[in-house]
Amino acid sequence: MEDISEVIRMPVQAMQAVFGQFDDHIKKLERQLKVTIVDRNGEVRISGGAPGVRKARAVLHELTELSMRGNQIEEQNVDYAIAMSMEDNEDVLLEIDKDCICHTVSGKPVKPKTLGQKQYVDAIRNNMIVFGLGPAGTGKTYLAMAMAITAFKNQEAERIILTRPAIEAGEKLGFLPGDLQSKVDPYLRPLYDALHQIMGAETFLKNMEKGLIEVAPLAYMRGRTLDNAYIILDEAQNTTPAQMKMFLTRIGFGSKVIITGDATQKDLMPGAASGLDVASKVLRNIEGISFCHLSSKDVVRHPLVQKIVKAYEDYEEKEKRSEKRRSRNVYGNSSHGNPRRNS
Repeated sequence: MEDISEVIRMPVQAMQAVFGQFDDHIKKLERQLKVTIVDRNGEVRISGGAPGVRKARAVLHELTELSMRGNQIEEQNVDYAIAMSMEDNEDVLLEIDKDCICHTVSGKPVKPKTLGQKQYVDAIRNNMIVFGLGPAGTGKTYLAMAMAITAFKNQEAERIILTRPAIEAGEKLGFLPGDLQSKVDPYLRPLYDALHQIMGAETFLKNMEKGLIEVAPLAYMRGRTLDNAYIILDEAQNTTPAQMKMFLTRIGFGSKVIITGDATQKDLMPGAASGLDVASKVLRNIEGISFCHLSSKDVVRHPLVQKIVKAYEDYEEKEKRSEKRRSRNVYGNSSHGNPRRNS
């Protein structure tokens, strides 16, 4: 294939952000799309095969526009822009960037960063109950918290209720000292962290003292009816089917519920059914309930986390295929070894 060359202009103020420290972002773009990119006084020349040049031009345009809007260009942005260009899905980042949920106490905007996250946020806006399912690092809990706090500030909800099943993550912690709050705090720390970052510690404590924000273990939901509330159930893969049914039947008028979980990270006893798995089968076709499946593409932590999640997904899929083959061989051999006798 014959190589081509294109020249695009890029504002000087955006160039440093788009190129990255030591030109790391550009080097990644060159490796992934098999092109050469050279900067000459505000003009950027892209050389290589026609498909690669076209994709690189689209990625640079997206990243430049993001930078000009005041966004910090991170490695995750570059990786996702390249991934979308490979699927001929251009300008996705620019469309997603328009959706600002809220701002943290430090003034940083909270926005979805991937197409999956954008669909998740839209599902929360449009449905009464939303299941956010996906691996670690996809922003399931953080985005849910941002939506809840925004609704609370806009007086769309009278209170926020955050809950988690208090199950140890594969370790026996033994006796925990302190009062009840001290005992359950370690399980709920990720929820506190998100609240402090988005709402601010002082505002959070003030609303908590008034009972407008409640953070409690799932067991404390039994026997209650929750009206006009934004309710988030985190780590739902660790619920039993009975707990999940109990939680879902607490929902009252004017409430919105977000249930997050990762089916691959269960801490239940071996052989125990997960309430999240059962709910996914039972509730899938009910109007007003939405299931959003996030994947390794939606991981917004360190890029290495995305690779780790993808590697585990590939490994588990391979194990499932191997298990199916073993099952077929076992049943096949047993049927040949036990021919039906004529009576």
